[in-house]
Amino acid sequence: MNAIHGELTKLFTLRLAIWAMLLAAACGALLTGALALIGPENATPPMPGLDTADGVAIVLGLPSVMLFVPALIGTIAVTSEYRHHTIGTTFLAVPRRGRVLGAKLIVYALLGLTYGIVSSVASGAALFAGAAARGVSIPVPIGEVLLPLIQLALAAAVYMVLGVSIGALARNQLIAIAIVLGYFYLLEFVLMMIPGVNTFYPFLPGGATASLTSFSFLTDTMAEQTSLGSAALVSPAAGTLILLAYAAVAGLLAVIVPLRRDLR
Repeated sequence: MNAIHGELTKLFTLRLAIWAMLLAAACGALLTGALALIGPENATPPMPGLDTADGVAIVLGLPSVMLFVPALIGTIAVTSEYRHHTIGTTFLAVPRRGRVLGAKLIVYALLGLTYGIVSSVASGAALFAGAAARGVSIPVPIGEVLLPLIQLALAAAVYMVLGVSIGALARNQLIAIAIVLGYFYLLEFVLMMIPGVNTFYPFLPGGATASLTSFSFLTDTMAEQTSLGSAALVSPAAGTLILLAYAAVAGLLAVIVPLRRDLR
């Protein structure tokens, strides 16, 4: 509990939580609001309009492409301690490194969940505001609007934990950032374009996220453009379990590996 209290104090002293919430609101509102105002049917390629259930699902799922942001926040938060050599003071205050890193995972999982909630609320508000500005009524019940937003909030928490774990394992800030961006922005998309290999996509973090958030528009579009069949995604529940498994393994490694490392 002392380690968790220390991490919370550090989090609010550095105002990281405030900046994270501002980013969450921006990531949730900007993409959703812009697409809702423009109209999905006017995008390139055209998509179902807001007057359809499919169009609403696409607009609500779009913020999932920004889930690398909470991962980056967690990565930068941990690697900054190594970069500025404050991690030594932290380990002196709580000599058991596993306890420190466990506290970080708990605190940043809560921060990630809060990030996801703020982003989801902003996304939902932007959807209704954009639809009202265009005089379009949302054709789905509020429950079907809330479900993808709740799924997005859960995914953000997992991605924050993954970011913290990558930061704790890599320690070097530039390398850790390159890993996060390189994987989520490049490697998974490359794997999707390799025949045979793309069948494993549903079991990768990106595929599990698409299953959890029920947002497969981007993967389906890429499959059409590459003439490769899109791999069938697993159920949202299975996607959740896969993501949690990735977070659990990464978190366990983040706690165990640094125990035997020198701080330099």
